[in-house]
Amino acid sequence: MNKENAIKLFEDKSIRTMWNVDEEEWYFSVVDVVAVLSESVDPAAYWRKLKQRLREEGNETVTNCHGLKMLAPDGKMRLTDVANTQQLFRLIQSIPSKKAEPFKMWLAQVAKQRIDQLQDPELSIEQAMTDYKRLGYSDSWINQRLKSIEIRKDLTDEWKKHGLQEGVQFASLTDIIYKTWSGKTAKEYKQFKGLHKENLRDNMTNKELVINMLAELSTKEISEVSNPETFPEHEDVARRGANIAKEARLKLEAETGKKVVSPLNAKNVLSIEQ
Repeated sequence: MNKENAIKLFEDKSIRTMWNVDEEEWYFSVVDVVAVLSESVDPAAYWRKLKQRLREEGNETVTNCHGLKMLAPDGKMRLTDVANTQQLFRLIQSIPSKKAEPFKMWLAQVAKQRIDQLQDPELSIEQAMTDYKRLGYSDSWINQRLKSIEIRKDLTDEWKKHGLQEGVQFASLTDIIYKTWSGKTAKEYKQFKGLHKENLRDNMTNKELVINMLAELSTKEISEVSNPETFPEHEDVARRGANIAKEARLKLEAETGKKVVSPLNAKNVLSIEQ
């Protein structure tokens, strides 16, 4: 199942969600929804009791709910009950809450928003900008990050065109790019920044983003003209593209006396201007 994780906010309360690309459907953490509607001090216990009652009543909403791994408060991916939009509308009827109607409207808006974004990618960009601003990132950083997303997509589209598979092959080539220009694999880079489950690029400084963009842009351009056919050839192209960025990094460091690869992350500095 091709999935995208996200956090949605309802009245400043976080609700973990997962977009199923194949089904074109949102899945929502049931416990998070229960927490919002019930305002219980122990939403997990509330959901367990409600689930048991609904089972006894023969309510199919519960039996159709399944589990997906989502990021838990402790930073680990844990299995949690999820429900799609239709299931949630039915579940809401079982929870007496003054927030039921506003939540239904919010739920419908979330579903509509995703459909609109699929039809108009510009809306996705605007939403990303809003989300990053809410988290406290600077306008300068946001502009670089959005550009990096565009360049990354161009590269992965190039890989897909050559029949490469998302997952292991994409990750392997990405590691080669990181290792070549920065001297660190993705895992080593995250450890250097003190990250765990966090997105590495969301924790890069402007300089790191720019150099990584150069690496991925160069890799895509070289791939287009060299037309690699085997995976080892793609690995070679990734090294050649990233070497261009490595030379730029070394030149910049020599001129400024400052390292490009930084241990800074978003928790340390949210308004990074470098």
